[in-house]
Amino acid sequence: MALRALARVNLAAIERNVSRLRAELVGGAGLCAVVKADGYGHGAAPAARAALAGGARSLAVATAEEAASLRGARIEAPVLVMGAVSDEELPVVLGAGAEVVAWSDRFVGALMSARERVGPAAAEPVRVHVKLDTGMGRLGTRVFDEAIRVAERVTDAGPGIELAGAMTHFASADEDPEFTALQLSRFEPFVAALRERRPGIVAHAANSAATLRLSASHLDLVRCGIAVYGCDPMNDDPSLHGLEPALELTSYVAALKAAAPGESAGYGRRWVAHTETWLATVPVGYADGIRRALTNNCEVLISGRRYPLVGTVSMDNITVDVGAPDAVRCGDLVTIIGSDGSEHVTAEELARRIGTISYEITCGVSSRVPRTYHRDGEPA
Repeated sequence: MALRALARVNLAAIERNVSRLRAELVGGAGLCAVVKADGYGHGAAPAARAALAGGARSLAVATAEEAASLRGARIEAPVLVMGAVSDEELPVVLGAGAEVVAWSDRFVGALMSARERVGPAAAEPVRVHVKLDTGMGRLGTRVFDEAIRVAERVTDAGPGIELAGAMTHFASADEDPEFTALQLSRFEPFVAALRERRPGIVAHAANSAATLRLSASHLDLVRCGIAVYGCDPMNDDPSLHGLEPALELTSYVAALKAAAPGESAGYGRRWVAHTETWLATVPVGYADGIRRALTNNCEVLISGRRYPLVGTVSMDNITVDVGAPDAVRCGDLVTIIGSDGSEHVTAEELARRIGTISYEITCGVSSRVPRTYHRDGEPA
């Protein structure tokens, strides 16, 4: 009998995805693997090791604690913290030896003060990437001259801080190539201006979608997240880009019972049988990452066949209409994401059904679902 819930991650697929993405790169660009949000639900440390084995040059996370967690796992590759870092979190970043992103004088001043407090204990300078907001509208300054001033402040800060890079982030590389090209055109003069001050800086802008769609955006480095895990950044079909989904989510048939016409399944009686049928109860629910919006709105795989999920997704259980009493047996494996025989259910399929993206599906697999790791079926 299978575990109640299990997420199996193929590290060899992650390695191959990184190699596949690197084959797209032009002009000697390197690849930074984004492993934030616990590796998009796959496990940050194992995913990071697999990505590095596949040829990633560096790693990126969103938070100071995520950087510290990688260091705690004895991962020594360069790590960039892309998100906002509070003054209270600066010691964590410095302790992890992570690189940071700046877009204001205030932050650079706080970083200088924190670096001075650490003193000789930090042997290497803190590497800083200055962010220009070219159209994303989140972090970074929209003001070109302010971004230049921040870069100059970093350059003049002394030996404890080093200007390492110039970066921006694309808002719609997955769906709007014209706006992406406009963002790139806004970014390029900023890169040129910073290179006059420090020729060796690393310029980076491309996410997974831009890596696959806009080679001009590769620059010195691309930051690939979702594609590293074998999902399609355009939320379509990973195989169209030669990507292999790395995550498989499974459970098992815990119970079988007949349902007569008029009998229902689940909270709110949102499914009522119209004919004689049989229901399989599968012991996973929204607490495991099976979105409640999938109520009466997806299919699972059992013995290589698709069966509809019926009734409301509850916290710990779902029900599946299997039709005949002998169609499945208690203990049979149920695949929610992954392949069984010739059939497969992708994170993109589930995402499209509920109007979201594959990122939310894989990140939503909760911490109560154990992860195991393998390499094409062999234990990792």
